[in-house]
Amino acid sequence: MQFKYPELLWGLFLLVIPIIIHLFQLRKFKKTPFTNVKLLQEVISESRKSSSIKKWLLLLTRIGIISSLIFAFSQPFFASKTALAAKETVIYIDNSFSMQAPTENGTLLTTSIQELLKTIPKDEKISLFTNNKIFNNVTIKEIQNDLLSLDYSTTSLPLGAILLKAKTFFSNTSSSIKNTILISDFQKNSTNLKIDSLQKNNINFIVKRPSKITNISIDSLYLKEVKDENLNIVAKLSSFMPTESTPVSLYNNEKLIAKTAAIFNKNKKASVTFTIPKNETINGRVHIVDKGLKYDNNLYFNLKKEPKIKVLAIGKNSSFLNRIYTKDKFNFESYNLKNLNYSLLQKQNTVIINELSSIPNSLTTALLQFTKEGGTLVIIPNTNIDVNSYKMLTASYFNSSLQNKINKEQKIANITFDHPLYTYVFEKKVTNFQKPITKTSYIINTKAPVVLGYQNNTPFLIGSKGFYLFSASLTQENSNFKNSPLIVPTFYTMATQSLKLPNLYAQLGTSTNLDLNVSLGKDQILTVTKEDYQFIPRQESYANKVSVSFFENPIQDGIYQIKNKENTIQNISFNYTRKESNLNYVPLENLKAQSVGTSIENLFTEIQKHNSINALWKWFIILALLFVFLEIIFQKFLK
Repeated sequence: MQFKYPELLWGLFLLVIPIIIHLFQLRKFKKTPFTNVKLLQEVISESRKSSSIKKWLLLLTRIGIISSLIFAFSQPFFASKTALAAKETVIYIDNSFSMQAPTENGTLLTTSIQELLKTIPKDEKISLFTNNKIFNNVTIKEIQNDLLSLDYSTTSLPLGAILLKAKTFFSNTSSSIKNTILISDFQKNSTNLKIDSLQKNNINFIVKRPSKITNISIDSLYLKEVKDENLNIVAKLSSFMPTESTPVSLYNNEKLIAKTAAIFNKNKKASVTFTIPKNETINGRVHIVDKGLKYDNNLYFNLKKEPKIKVLAIGKNSSFLNRIYTKDKFNFESYNLKNLNYSLLQKQNTVIINELSSIPNSLTTALLQFTKEGGTLVIIPNTNIDVNSYKMLTASYFNSSLQNKINKEQKIANITFDHPLYTYVFEKKVTNFQKPITKTSYIINTKAPVVLGYQNNTPFLIGSKGFYLFSASLTQENSNFKNSPLIVPTFYTMATQSLKLPNLYAQLGTSTNLDLNVSLGKDQILTVTKEDYQFIPRQESYANKVSVSFFENPIQDGIYQIKNKENTIQNISFNYTRKESNLNYVPLENLKAQSVGTSIENLFTEIQKHNSINALWKWFIILALLFVFLEIIFQKFLK
């Protein structure tokens, strides 16, 4: 037996008080002579014996009353071995989108929070964290409003990261009992780590799953083909359970412009096609109605007339460049070196040095500044060049230089299929294509990646990240590369990559880069807004464009406006990733932990059993009252 206030046991010395009183109450009888005292002596003897017994009983009851009260106030108790140990509790609540799954009383997340608020003692200190929020060493009462307003997170933590993060909230005290409680639906994509390394902590899983698993999601959207004056937009859908069909609506802002039905195949996949006018600005939203998860029922996108990419050729007037850079997508200009106005360079996206014999120092300086501000430079050498003038320019890019001239015919046979220039050009690797040739070429010394190479593995075209260098002239007399199928995708992609045009939409939580064909004045910055939400993206301003990048912001899906002060430059759409849409869960038997259950209340009840303390002070109060009752009986009925 243990005592909460053992210092009160010193009060047992108070027991001497009734003993002293009892001793002083013992009366001495005076002997009085009498003529015939035989009968009287018997009565006196019996009276003395009866009085002594009563006084001893009263003494015992009074000692019992005082000692019972002293024991009651010192609060004795029996406790388990772990009951008195210090305890630390860390709780993780999964607020990823899969916790939107509906239940009878709301969603998995809302019902879990309500159960948690009802179960945890209001004054118990805990640490609680979600996928994107942390509450350290607080009571549930302090964070009640924050939990009730908790929103869903675009990111979800894998099990390993959750357990490691939970460990950081515990103290280094080895004597304390550390409880880790994880509340989640435990999808397969987030539970792939054994917890052997954290066996010192008591890990408990609370598994929350819907009684009926249903969900239909809009997975992706893309442009299929262009016909005449129309565009075909294809939306891909998937269903978790067998489904025949579901309605799909297309909105421009809030206006319904098309509606159709998605028919699902045996693999529970479907696609729908919408035909819309070409070159029409659309702030689009594809929408479905579904009883499962809500976050994947909308997919936002933008269509607008693409800005024309500015391409400038310096040198020979080559007709093949005019045929590649057509007026519908490019503003192409060509100048010979004598008529070139250097101020034009800073307004271009791509500059092509086309067959110059030498490169003046003034042009080298202007081109270095041009590429420094984000422009793309393409160099096609002449059959006879001033090597040193070329080296003055190319040395700044991957330490490249043109070396000795080779006067022999070579075949262009090697293609780097995974180079960014050809990422979307080839469906598979091609080996039996007609190999173009060059009659004379230069050896390239460089650290740049090779795009195209000769049969002897020397480079024909090198470059990346805004710089490309050919090793040979492309004139008809020197090479038939202009007749090769490679000519169009090579030069076309060089120019289109110089200005990163927006895709239909971007995914939240991933790095997104965008080039805007605008020029900003001094101290001007771009802002991104959606209704009352506004932030400043990371941006780099150049003479001919502004490069904008997104990662941490925004955090909600929708269509956002990119603004310069009050002027909207263009719109950009963001959507949540769909990795939470496939509701595949880990079997309960595969979750290895101290306990695996579905009820928060039952878990805390079990924890309280291990921490239970059997208090005895009430029994000592009852015992004191019993002694009081006995004293009354003795006083009243014992003569």
